[in-house]
Amino acid sequence: MDRPLARAPGRGAVSNPANRYDRLRAEAVDDGWTPEGDLPVLRTELRLERPRRVITRNASPDVPFDRSINPYRGCEHGCVYCFARPSHAWLGLSPGLDFETRLVARPEAPELLAQELARASYRPRTIAIGTNTDPYQPVEAQQRIMRRLLEVLLEFRHPVGIVTRGTLIERDLDLLSEMAGLGLVRVGVSLTTLDAGLARAMEPRAPAPARRLRMIEQLAAAGVEVRAMVAPVIPALTDHEIEAILSSAARAGAVAATWVMLRLPLEVSGLFRDWLERHAPGRAERVMARLREMHGGQEYSAHWGRRMRGEGPYAQMIGQRFRVAAARLGLARELPELRVDLFRVPPRPGDQLTLF
Repeated sequence: MDRPLARAPGRGAVSNPANRYDRLRAEAVDDGWTPEGDLPVLRTELRLERPRRVITRNASPDVPFDRSINPYRGCEHGCVYCFARPSHAWLGLSPGLDFETRLVARPEAPELLAQELARASYRPRTIAIGTNTDPYQPVEAQQRIMRRLLEVLLEFRHPVGIVTRGTLIERDLDLLSEMAGLGLVRVGVSLTTLDAGLARAMEPRAPAPARRLRMIEQLAAAGVEVRAMVAPVIPALTDHEIEAILSSAARAGAVAATWVMLRLPLEVSGLFRDWLERHAPGRAERVMARLREMHGGQEYSAHWGRRMRGEGPYAQMIGQRFRVAAARLGLARELPELRVDLFRVPPRPGDQLTLF
């Protein structure tokens, strides 16, 4: 029978499927010699990468930004439903356990960012950070890449939108508070459930829900605008919590809210089904049936404008519930654009000074 190569306590995925680009596949087989309890524990590995550039451009019509930065590839938070898992296949790794244990950091990203922002052709618009993997995942505590990126952005007076569920962001409240005072930063905090047990199973190395709510309080107290992100809404598993999540976020100090339906592209579909069978077997068929209902019989559809919300009566009901609750709580707000008029290229040693 198939078996893992290591024990994986505190991880989200329950398997490590083969890379979809590999022609050859290997399977671990139990030969009877090594009891599963004697297998080594799967540890997090980190390697370093020097990209040629750090600002990634996109032209997707259903996202509110056209540029982003990813300080890390992979994410140790281990959220089993993460739509970014398939991107690990581009590195020759599995979207399963590899995604949350074999990470890549870009320590030179701040220096490269400064070079890109200083180009004469550059025109500022809000940079999104955290849209693929979390910039405040545990390895950031030692790497400090995100903090140095913020220092560069503040020096250039450049706007940034951050998405995270990592409480390590509180370390950077000094920078964020100064940027917020200039209208240069906004933070989205992802809240999937208020059930600590369910969160531990789905998001095993992310902060607990109550701790994320305290993080919103800390950000709000520092003058940073926070958007509560009910993301993802999981049919038949967390959908009943929408109103409670929004109420808790509003009490904590969030000023706006958004929602996203569960997305299961490529390998994430199988990984999530395996997780359901292990952790919520009585709900598995209902969850997947709802997803198929919203995507024309498939478990996921990548069509722009529909991939994040789905279609049909159930999706419409979720949207209506969210809109009513958000309006009642004062969270149905269109926040103004972050400022770009303050952008400047700071002088460097050796630059010639202007006369005026």
